[in-house]
Amino acid sequence: MRWIIGLVINAVILLLIAYVFDGFELSGFLAAIVASVLLSIVNAIVKPILVVLTLPITILTLGLFLFVVSALTLMLTAALMGDAFVINGFGMALLASILIALIQTFVVKPLRN
Repeated sequence: MRWIIGLVINAVILLLIAYVFDGFELSGFLAAIVASVLLSIVNAIVKPILVVLTLPITILTLGLFLFVVSALTLMLTAALMGDAFVINGFGMALLASILIALIQTFVVKPLRN
């Protein structure tokens, strides 16, 4: 049940980011739900591989490179969804990944406790 609540909250976060920024577009709430599911799958499968491969640069940047890895997984999710989810550029993906991490820290994490 917590996973479903987390998916819905992530979908709302994605919709809020799409509403505020022009370079981040979602076609609707259903697309946001699908993007949230795909993002969780990509984060479970691809992100650990990327984290291990980029471990030296992550250590050198004191963990800040993890935002780049999150931006890459977000762009991969957008590429998998096609026209329903569009991110214009890596900078927008990086900004969105930072915002998603910040919002999840204050909204999703307290719900899990």
